[in-house]
Amino acid sequence: MSAHRSVFNTPYRAFLFDMDGTVLNSIAAAERIWTIWAVRHGVDVASFLPTIHGVRAIDTVNRQGLPGVDAEAEAAWITEAEIEDVEGVVEVRGAAAFLRSLPAGQWAIVTSAPRTLALRRMAAAGIPEPDVMVTAEEVSAGKPDPAGYRLAAKRLGVEVTDCLIFEDAPVGILAAEAAGADLVIITETHEHPIQTQHALLANYQSVSASVDPDQYLRLKQI
Repeated sequence: MSAHRSVFNTPYRAFLFDMDGTVLNSIAAAERIWTIWAVRHGVDVASFLPTIHGVRAIDTVNRQGLPGVDAEAEAAWITEAEIEDVEGVVEVRGAAAFLRSLPAGQWAIVTSAPRTLALRRMAAAGIPEPDVMVTAEEVSAGKPDPAGYRLAAKRLGVEVTDCLIFEDAPVGILAAEAAGADLVIITETHEHPIQTQHALLANYQSVSASVDPDQYLRLKQI
């Protein structure tokens, strides 16, 4: 771990999790679908694929600036194709057990995926459904805007600055920073080391969570 202040043994009101790359790995499935889309629209696949992760589909489509393209229709096609293709979607190691160990009202998932796709991928990976989940349809601005994390904290009845956010993608890291919350970066799906001042955690196999008598959560190293 590398951080300017330790996230371990620090009291938090809630834990907030990104989904793709943070509690499950859907890279293979997502890249299969987006490759088809990119080829269809003449977008260079090699340079395009690294930009899709952690971002709402409609924002990814809009960013390409393609003439005459209906971004909402294209994003809907992407979503339907991804719902159909969950081959190889698996949990980040230890994620399901870790999430099940948390008090139901003290964690949430904040994802750039639409709700139907999020639920499909979570089911495929064995990830439990949280009481609070903020999805692409529920915010007017996706990550790196912090709106999703702020909304999740509000629904849990806590301040976002009293939460610990688990992220993996650059846009999500920016969203967590903008929210003013402490941050731990999950690195299991990263091909290359990430340079950051934030806490780094490969997966969830080396951590557990404890609950104080006053209901604060603490992240513990095993």
